Amino acid sequence: MKKTSPSSSSKDNNLQEEQYLYLTTRGRKSGVPREIEIWFTHREGRFYLIAEYPTSNWIRNLVACPQVEVRVAGNSFRAVARVHSPETDLARAIQQLSRDKYGWGDGLVVELTPQNLELTPENQELRPEK
Repeated sequence: MKKTSPSSSSKDNNLQEEQYLYLTTRGRKSGVPREIEIWFTHREGRFYLIAEYPTSNWIRNLVACPQVEVRVAGNSFRAVARVHSPETDLARAIQQLSRDKYGWGDGLVVELTPQNLELTPENQELRPEK
């Protein structure tokens, strides 16, 4: 699969048009990969998801194992997931981004940080860090 930068400016425009991201977590008990389709927002090279319920299985899975896989806009990469406290300025900003994009933004904010990737300015592609 094509691996272009999720943080390049031209990619930002494409990401704004994308409605869904595909997140694969590992089952916290079974270890089996579990994929969901979910709304997302993108900010400063990171992807953000909002869980309507903090007890959702995908949230419980990524809390148990924060290493996840992401597919979006024809690209795939590994990321580390982190749940944000709802009281933070960042969580409120992400909720507003989601409201602006989808008309909905209530819930628990999850940040996905792409891992082991480096943006090269010459071709705007992601490459493994050295």
